[in-house]
Amino acid sequence: MKILPAYKTPMGILRTACLGLIALVAFQGCSKKINFQTSTEVPAARGYVKVSKDDNKNYVIKLELSNLAEVNRLDPPKESYVVWMGSENNPIKNIGRINSSGSLLSRRLTVSFETISSVKPNLIFITAENEPNTSYPSGKRMMTTDSF
Repeated sequence: MKILPAYKTPMGILRTACLGLIALVAFQGCSKKINFQTSTEVPAARGYVKVSKDDNKNYVIKLELSNLAEVNRLDPPKESYVVWMGSENNPIKNIGRINSSGSLLSRRLTVSFETISSVKPNLIFITAENEPNTSYPSGKRMMTTDSF
């Protein structure tokens, strides 16, 4: 009688398939992390966006940025950084403002930003604007992600 390794038995195959299915389901619940591209406008800036779904099936969008120049030091100086979101079948949307003065940016010029959207983003970018409540980007893209 030939003895098979545990992973070649019917129970072993079933166990492996179940573990694979569990891993696949767990992976889909995780957030997706997208790095910002290196910018010619603020070349020292680095950062990423994490997108995940909450219990209400909304998209949680979190940005982590470092070495982001203060907007009043840009040429020309601006009022604030504005975060924009592109999504399928929807126009570009202002999803919030990043303050970069005083205590909101630390000495390392780091900032976190979080918001919730009912639609799935496929592009996130940041501009420097004079009017933080603007409905369409007028400034250069300071940082941008690839489409995701």
